[in-house]
Amino acid sequence: MADFITPKEKSYTDWYIDIILKAKLADYSPVRGCMVIRPQGYALWERIQSILDAMFKETGHENAYFPLLIPESFIQKEAEHVEGFAPELAIVTHGGGEKLEEAFVIRPTSETIIWSMYKQWIHSYRDLPLLINQWANVIRWEKRTRLFLRTSEFLWQEGHTAHENKKEAKKEAKTIFSIYHTFAKNYLALFSYRGEKTEAEKFAGADITYSMEVLMKDGKALQAGTSHFLGQKFAKAFNVQFQTKTGNLSYVWATSWGVSSRLIGAIIMAHSDNKGLIIPPKLAPIEIVIVPIGKQNVKQMIMKHAHQLFKKLSKKFRVKLDTEDQKSPGWRFSEWELKGVPLRIELGPRDIEQHSVTLAVRDTGEKHHVTLEELPVTINKMLNDMQERLYQEHKKFSLEHTFYPNTYDAFKQIFNNEKLGCAIAPWNGSPKVEKMIKEQTKASIRIILSQKDYPLQGKKCLFSGQSAKHMVLFAKAY
Repeated sequence: MADFITPKEKSYTDWYIDIILKAKLADYSPVRGCMVIRPQGYALWERIQSILDAMFKETGHENAYFPLLIPESFIQKEAEHVEGFAPELAIVTHGGGEKLEEAFVIRPTSETIIWSMYKQWIHSYRDLPLLINQWANVIRWEKRTRLFLRTSEFLWQEGHTAHENKKEAKKEAKTIFSIYHTFAKNYLALFSYRGEKTEAEKFAGADITYSMEVLMKDGKALQAGTSHFLGQKFAKAFNVQFQTKTGNLSYVWATSWGVSSRLIGAIIMAHSDNKGLIIPPKLAPIEIVIVPIGKQNVKQMIMKHAHQLFKKLSKKFRVKLDTEDQKSPGWRFSEWELKGVPLRIELGPRDIEQHSVTLAVRDTGEKHHVTLEELPVTINKMLNDMQERLYQEHKKFSLEHTFYPNTYDAFKQIFNNEKLGCAIAPWNGSPKVEKMIKEQTKASIRIILSQKDYPLQGKKCLFSGQSAKHMVLFAKAY
């Protein structure tokens, strides 16, 4: 029950874990650092998957599947890639009771094995572009884990595309990044900061990493989606060349991109309250729950009306009929609030007499009496209003907790737990300065912001006093 959720004001971490466990989204696995995603949580992932999958296919992408096991020699072929992932690799050395001739890495990401196949599939410019995505699980041997946010095994999608030229590949990376932003805003109701990663923070093996950073209610940033322009590094590592229109040989240009099940963690932390989960309506597996209420002598009559209402609303909405009759109405209300269903319809004898229902809205707690004739239109409006309200509330929180310090002392105060949030400041582009700031404050440069949106206008680096090259977003991060 929701009564047992630790208030977020008391312990944000315990509050977050309590919601996951009590709402039955996931549970701890016997395997260290892994989790079991329960049906309630997996339903959220299925919604994320189905919506994004349709968006990818609209832009010409197709799904495929590649092996979980990758020859260790493949990982070694791209220097930056192996260096970036080496600490997180899980390696299989034995199989069938014998030591393997070559060890296999359990997939941390699939660039290497996919490019080994692209070498066989790409021969001519006529084979390009190759636009492939896969939905899969990956293993990254994390030392510090937290359900959904950082686990040793997690679910994700990873797109891997091959192109004829640099311009086309960069356009692809930006197109996907735009899809992620649209999805986060319109479905997850999340406001995000967007930009490029620094050399120190970018994906191992990428030329450019575009990242979407979302501010959580504890002031930390969560990387919610990345798209990488890989240049020709993997093509050269695996010797993937094609015959151009002029008859010459050229290495292909590449991208990769992905989001993961950590998005479920983002939804929890950005929107939920001390009663439990709050799910944006467009993402919710169940938009409406119908809860029949009545004493024993009228239960059968109420259930008959409830089934009729369920049948009617199911034609347009994702609806659940609560058939529990052993628990009190208050217990059932709390249980559906804990699970985050956007709208609750309460149906009792008086409602049936008046040809109406009582609608309860999850995020505001408001209740409305609505006639059956008005119900479909009212439900649609309430769902749309809640979706927009959640986005605007998250945007307001993010902007109110974004600071613009004028001195390094003011900057340090933000990240010494005196303030809650992130900071935007000018930076001279020096990796040494970037490293020094991270060591002293634990805040990292999450992204380099667009100069169009955040002009430099002759600003000086906040940390060195030199001319600034970029405006950047700093935050402590998950």
